[in-house]
Amino acid sequence: MTPGSNIPLTATRVAVDVAAPVRLDVSGLLLTADGKVRSDDDFIFFNQPSGPGVTYQSGGGTTPDKITVDTSAVPAGIEKIVVTASPDAAGQTFQGVEPTATIRNADDASVLATFTPPQLGGETALVIVEVYLRNGAWKARAVGQGYSNGLAGIATDFGVSVEEPAPAAAAPAPMAPPVGAPVQGPPPPVADPRLAAPAAPAAPPAPAAPAPGAGKINLDKGRVNLQKNQTVSLVKGGKPLLSQVKMGLGWEPAYGGKDIDLDASVIAYGPQRNHVDSCYFGKLSIVNGAIKHSGDNLTGEGGGDDEVIVVDLGRLPQEVTGLVFTVNSFSGQKFTQVAKAYCRLLDAATGEELVRFDLTNAEAQTGVMMAKMIKQFTGEWEMTAIGDFVKSRTVRGMVKPAAQAL
Repeated sequence: MTPGSNIPLTATRVAVDVAAPVRLDVSGLLLTADGKVRSDDDFIFFNQPSGPGVTYQSGGGTTPDKITVDTSAVPAGIEKIVVTASPDAAGQTFQGVEPTATIRNADDASVLATFTPPQLGGETALVIVEVYLRNGAWKARAVGQGYSNGLAGIATDFGVSVEEPAPAAAAPAPMAPPVGAPVQGPPPPVADPRLAAPAAPAAPPAPAAPAPGAGKINLDKGRVNLQKNQTVSLVKGGKPLLSQVKMGLGWEPAYGGKDIDLDASVIAYGPQRNHVDSCYFGKLSIVNGAIKHSGDNLTGEGGGDDEVIVVDLGRLPQEVTGLVFTVNSFSGQKFTQVAKAYCRLLDAATGEELVRFDLTNAEAQTGVMMAKMIKQFTGEWEMTAIGDFVKSRTVRGMVKPAAQAL
């Protein structure tokens, strides 16, 4: 295929994979007739791998990522699914990289078409192909529309909420396709002024006093005290925090009660919420030492962190995109018998406390999900306070509910 060309789809279920000499992150967006997503739920990628009629599958670094579209399951009102790609390495462009999109019959893997966008240079993200509905029939079109500001530019253009926007009101305009590229059928989306214009605000301006737990912030103003469900981006001075961090967890027996033996753990997940491994008192090191546990504290007595989990963000394998930090009462004591439970994130090199979350409520349960860390498609990590209780005395029983919390 050439830029702007299209083919009728002879299969109800089609898969689009994008191969390149470097690892790519592939995503899909479900768009309405106005070229926008209905909500952020219509953005399908490694941390949100499924939506109505559209799924994402990671290649794990050995095969290309894949977006599968079941046209029979796409909801009414969705007229287009765009497939995007960007280099996995932060800041890498498509200069010297030739990505090839392959459109297949998802049921038998037969090839329907291939497309290699020509003359790429400083782009850091592409809308590479689209699957669209025209006059009741589904088709696929080669696009090759490039963005120099990464997936954030694509997300902004199609109406996905982008946290911490740059001061400029408008995202950089998409790069035009090569002059003279052949066009068949409807004009490609690059000619659509709606896609080149700044995205409309997703919501009215936030009130001066945000609701408890709402919104996302970064580390520019120093230590952050999180409320339940609040998120902090681990970015400082505009740069992702890719150093070694410590998650300290602490607690005290409530009301002068008996010693309480709680166990802190972290559960590592892949891009499809698949369980990779768990780090706890019985397994003090996982993922080749990128995550380590300090060991078991049997009483909870004394000041400071009772148990510490060290995470080397820079050494985490690509397969780990989500972490959930949990605390369990193996002895069966309930969290109503625990006081001052908290978790805090520290810079392992300096000991500086970056983020803290104090558990202010308690339920008569034996497990609690304290916080989660999720790697974003931009490469940065975000930490969100959870504070949800679970009936489980061991980390094994936390794996499923923690996956659902991602």
